[in-house]
Amino acid sequence: MASVFYENLKKWYNLGMIKIIAGGKKNAGWAGEAISEYEKRLRKPYEVQWQFVEEEKLARWLADWPFNASQYVICCDERGENISSREYSERLEKAFFSSREVVILIGGAYGFSDLIRERADFVWSFSKLVFPHALARVIVAEQTYRAQEIARGGKYHHE
Repeated sequence: MASVFYENLKKWYNLGMIKIIAGGKKNAGWAGEAISEYEKRLRKPYEVQWQFVEEEKLARWLADWPFNASQYVICCDERGENISSREYSERLEKAFFSSREVVILIGGAYGFSDLIRERADFVWSFSKLVFPHALARVIVAEQTYRAQEIARGGKYHHE
């Protein structure tokens, strides 16, 4: 059964934007193919936009980046909190309901500074394991699609 929230979101076609800021080059190869597949499946309000910043410049760029109240910032870092797919879906719904743009930060080889983790609204750990950033991008794309399916009551997610 689709959530009432998701049904109401359809009325506001462009309400939920998800911006993913990633260190390194544009998605390519196997990771790019996997990400593209999940993005093809996404429906409004789950609209994803990628922004890439050279790994060497990412830390400086984020230190000057204006974190603001109109954004719900998720920092992907192994030192964060491990949550379920349902909890991720609920966090996205809550941000959309509050008219906040979701911004997901995926670092490069050296992760994020304490300052960036402190400024984020949520620090998300996929696992205690450390993943290469290309795989982290695929995980974010898949979990975002799964979150959409959870919110709309789709058949992709099984509990």
